[in-house]
Amino acid sequence: MSRRALRRLRGEQRGQEPLGPDALQFALRDDDDAEEEGPKQGSGSQRPRGAGKEGVCVNNRFELINIEDLEDDLVVNGERSDCALTDTVVSGNKRRAQHGNPETRRDGDMTKAGSPEQENGLEDIDRILERIEDSGGFNRPGPPPLSSRKHVLYVEHRHLNPDTELKRYFGARAVLGEQRPRQRQRVYPKCTWLTTPKSTWPRYTKPGLSMRLLESTKGLSFFAFEHSEEYQQAQHKFLVAVESMEPNNIVVLLQTSPYHVDSLLQLSDACRFQEDQEMARDLIERALYSMECAFHPLFSLTSGTCRMDYRRPENRSFYLALYKQMNFLEKRGCPRTALEYCKLILSLEPDEDPLCMLLLIDHLALRARNYEYLIRLFQEWEAHRNLSQLPNFAFSVPLAYFLLSQQTDLSEHELTSAREQASLLIQQALTMFPGVLMPLLECCSVRPDAAVSNHRFFGPDAEISQPPALSQLVSLYLGRSHFLWKEPTTMSWLEENVRVVLQAVDAGDPAVEACENRRKVLYQRAPRNIHRHVILSEIKEAVAALPPDVTTQSVMGFDPLPPLDTIYSYIRPERLSPVSHGNTIALFFRSLLPNYTTEGERLEEGVAGGRNHNQGLNRLMLAVRDMMANFHFNDLEAPREDNPEGEGDWD
Repeated sequence: MSRRALRRLRGEQRGQEPLGPDALQFALRDDDDAEEEGPKQGSGSQRPRGAGKEGVCVNNRFELINIEDLEDDLVVNGERSDCALTDTVVSGNKRRAQHGNPETRRDGDMTKAGSPEQENGLEDIDRILERIEDSGGFNRPGPPPLSSRKHVLYVEHRHLNPDTELKRYFGARAVLGEQRPRQRQRVYPKCTWLTTPKSTWPRYTKPGLSMRLLESTKGLSFFAFEHSEEYQQAQHKFLVAVESMEPNNIVVLLQTSPYHVDSLLQLSDACRFQEDQEMARDLIERALYSMECAFHPLFSLTSGTCRMDYRRPENRSFYLALYKQMNFLEKRGCPRTALEYCKLILSLEPDEDPLCMLLLIDHLALRARNYEYLIRLFQEWEAHRNLSQLPNFAFSVPLAYFLLSQQTDLSEHELTSAREQASLLIQQALTMFPGVLMPLLECCSVRPDAAVSNHRFFGPDAEISQPPALSQLVSLYLGRSHFLWKEPTTMSWLEENVRVVLQAVDAGDPAVEACENRRKVLYQRAPRNIHRHVILSEIKEAVAALPPDVTTQSVMGFDPLPPLDTIYSYIRPERLSPVSHGNTIALFFRSLLPNYTTEGERLEEGVAGGRNHNQGLNRLMLAVRDMMANFHFNDLEAPREDNPEGEGDWD
């Protein structure tokens, strides 16, 4: 449609178009349209020089800057190309071009229907439209095809912000009412996705933390954090402060290095143990901000193709900071945001999964009511990861199907299919893990039927006979997700399937014996990443089930159970201990007071207390006084206080 016909359709006159972004656009026009409008233009509306080349009409003379580029695009081998259309023009005229709208025909160049020229033009337009549709230019109704679906570990930026989830619950005014004035006064160097900088934080200066691209192979990019010499010195001081068992030493270190990541993580744990949750969360956010400011320009949080090796100590701080932030978000009531953080951690090293996020992602998906994502993850990873062999996935996926079948916005066929799939999977889970049922009912305060509790398959022997590694996984799952099964409708559905499984067991189903043999083979010993996950989870039932070789180790909050094949980029200098000097007296003092240090150590290592040479001695004297004050000597001949008469009878 020509511009004249478009103005006539809108009822506008020439020269009255509102100025806007569209006024700076040019339109491709034929010579016939130009000649048709030419006589009607007044003397005062002369077109600028060069505006009529190749049928280009310019509304603003500044458009002449790009006129040469336009001519190069329009002329190919001396002929004008009919396919040089912008995406907006093509998308606006797609339907009219396919149906042959008469308004698209030119006034002086009527072409007979079915002519080769017209057919070639339509074929060219169809090819352009197909190319645009393949690139996602049009939104088709219904579910997207499998080829265009995003990666299962794709992270959305907007879901990394807990305010996005809180706005859905409480409204934007309640969430952002007090934050808007603060954001206007913010003077931080960059905008971040993981955290929002606060005005109460120390002024940010680069702490010496950076990120390096190691390699890019097979569509994956491998990155690693790096420590400068200054940051390495701060790291050495931090390790000395941790060994002193005195949190105040870490506070002193943060006064000189306010964005040292490991110090922030360790002090956050100390605040959390003292029930100061707000300060603990603030320190974790500051650590994340420090690391995000050090990101490589090619590092992406959302693509799911960026990898970080957990064996490098510099990378572990990022893993742990994300995990601790995820825990705070879940406790804050933001399971959707916590799920996004869980996906981010899993995407950094999905094959090794150093923090074993597969033991947690199902719980967060159910809490966030994102049942479709959990089902999709199970369907795509079951073939190569055997997710059904984990008790949490074995029970969470059928629960997701069942909860999906309770929704009213699905068709009757979809509801029936989801219910059948849920029943099938829960029966397989009960057959594979019979020791889960009775503890689950106990956690939900449900008294089982006598026919179930007295049966040999679900009775006490089922829980006692399972391997220790399996018992640990079951305790972890029940301690975290048992409340998801407390709904009456869920319990009724579970009871129906328990009776079906009992009938199969009594009938001698060979699948029961096969599952029993599989349990004996698969769950001999849990790997190190599961033990690390249990320690980070702090679930009492699961921690109590840890093997002795793990519980006897010293576990540091900033690096729990480091990998045995750690890749060190630099080595900590050897620390001269009192034993090496043969200073037996200093060793004795240190045994009485762990944070006691000699004068030489304080001056060399810079531990808090180096400013006052007598501080360690004063602490020692106070400790000795307290110890002597607590000494009590019992007089055997004196009468007992509880027996004033002094009789020795116990009658």
